[in-house]
Amino acid sequence: MTDISFIDRVAIVTGAGGGLGRTYALDLAARGASVVVNDLGGSADGVGSDASAAQKVVDEITSAGGAAVASHASVSTPEGGEAIVQAALDNFGKIDIVINNAGILRDKTFAKLENKDLDAVLDVHLKGAFYVSQPAFRAMKENGYGRFVFTASNAGVFGNFGQTNYGAAKMGLVGLSNVLAVEGAKAGIKSNVICPIARTRMTEELLGPLADKVSPELVTPMVVYLASEQCELTHEVFSAGGGRYARVFVGLAPGWYADGQQEVSADDIAAHIDQIRAQDGYTVPNSIADEITGLLAVLKDKN
Repeated sequence: MTDISFIDRVAIVTGAGGGLGRTYALDLAARGASVVVNDLGGSADGVGSDASAAQKVVDEITSAGGAAVASHASVSTPEGGEAIVQAALDNFGKIDIVINNAGILRDKTFAKLENKDLDAVLDVHLKGAFYVSQPAFRAMKENGYGRFVFTASNAGVFGNFGQTNYGAAKMGLVGLSNVLAVEGAKAGIKSNVICPIARTRMTEELLGPLADKVSPELVTPMVVYLASEQCELTHEVFSAGGGRYARVFVGLAPGWYADGQQEVSADDIAAHIDQIRAQDGYTVPNSIADEITGLLAVLKDKN
């Protein structure tokens, strides 16, 4: 099997000053990519900044013979996102890959969550990915090639106590990636999502004894594959952690058809709720068009 190579490819990795992002940047660079290592260098809750975080990773890459530049711009503003992409264009002439990894935590129960904690998390995770990805997407369309990897979370897909802001932001990234997959298809742009389970400074306390078994390096292979030219997948979500890699998906069950009834009551729904919820025979739509096409087929078949 041919080794996956990133020679002549240019990648942006946000939140790459440590943890998961650092491992992505190092692996991409070792495989030949030129990398923009972006990290504001703030604390886990998004406070402060430290330019040395990104620079240390750049130094690791260049000392090993790779090519990298540091970016200290914040993903949480449109100007910051533009600056990060411009760093790739100015230093390496193009942008092929964006791994949206930057994130913070402001965990509180829903009843106690303050607006400032909601805004801060949405700004970094959801808006931050948008602000970096939009200018990158435009550049990729011009070149006819691109790879996006968005970092969501099982806390968003499945839910987790005390993480309403984080979970909402992370599930929003799934929607963002899905639309980019649809809009980027004709331009050779693929977009996928990773839900990592890994020991980082943000998760170490949450994971407890499991932390020792879920190193960031065990997530990296999945992300690097999704960022590669060899990956032809798009519009998908993957869980990776502890050496287990699995697809996560939203399926559409056949459900219950009301046989052309002009009026349907809540009582009818209650009577058929088991059939509505049944999972047998599900499909995995690739867009809203797939769902509508399926509905039209049902209507045609029943009438």
